[in-house]
Amino acid sequence: QVQLVESGGGLVQAGGSLRLSCAASGRSSNSYPLGWFRQAPGKEREFVAAIRWSARNTFYADSVKGRFTISRDYAKNTVYLQMDSLKPEDTALYYCAAASSSIGDVRRRDTYEYWGQGTQVTVSS
Repeated sequence: QVQLVESGGGLVQAGGSLRLSCAASGRSSNSYPLGWFRQAPGKEREFVAAIRWSARNTFYADSVKGRFTISRDYAKNTVYLQMDSLKPEDTALYYCAAASSSIGDVRRRDTYEYWGQGTQVTVSS
């Protein structure tokens, strides 16, 4: 059983930055991959970034590569998404997700068993 709570969303102008946080609680919250997904109105939930146990094992969608950075703090049991050079196209509800094993493609939604409620990111032009 894992609980995830996102925070840090808000309204920013294009070119600005935000840092999202996802606090995890429950068993094995530091053991398995953590990911960020986002969903805009009328669109499917899409992969944004993921991180495995090793901080070097990070993955990004092409649309955010070079602008977003995922990291995790094992002591705080928290995963972060630093978002820089934000674009209006980044506007979406951002979800944190946790896998229940180390097996699977971290870019796939069905790899993750636990999901937070989401935090809204709105980027104005």
